[in-house]
Amino acid sequence: MLTLLVILLVAWAVLAIVGFALEGLLWLAIIGIILFVGTLIFGFVRRSAHHGHA
Repeated sequence: MLTLLVILLVAWAVLAIVGFALEGLLWLAIIGIILFVGTLIFGFVRRSAHHGHA
């Protein structure tokens, strides 16, 4: 699960960088940032819940 989260975080970061690099794709950067933050929050919540039951 951790590997999947890391892969998604890298993918969203690349998406955001590409969006900022190409001015016409600013919306892509915004989506990339939103997905990056969402995945990060999801990972922390999931990890906290998992460690809480251990």
